[in-house]
Amino acid sequence: MNRQLRCGTGWRLGWNPEAAEFKGLVGGEAWAIELTGPEFRHFRSLLDQLVQTMNQMADELMEEEAITCEAASDLLWMEASGYPQSFGINLILLRGRRGEGQWPAGVVPELIQAAQVIEVF
Repeated sequence: MNRQLRCGTGWRLGWNPEAAEFKGLVGGEAWAIELTGPEFRHFRSLLDQLVQTMNQMADELMEEEAITCEAASDLLWMEASGYPQSFGINLILLRGRRGEGQWPAGVVPELIQAAQVIEVF
């Protein structure tokens, strides 16, 4: 499998299965962080959890109500903040080197789509 890079306005995701240590990449408009294979897998899993939670909350909240949800593993902490139909994502690395990033609500739908289709082995 070859390396993959998916990007759009305000976001990018990459995967290089042949890289020695940092196989994944997440980035925003003016930042990027290389991730280990396990970190990238956790990123995808936590993002999926946050999306599911925000979707479930849509029926519980009034239209003008915003919400903040967190998901974490031993490697990453992530947060979704906003409205179920429009929310931003924050990310913090918890081990080893430190890193932090965020995606505004306007780019999150494309980021989610890319995270779901990028092939990680």
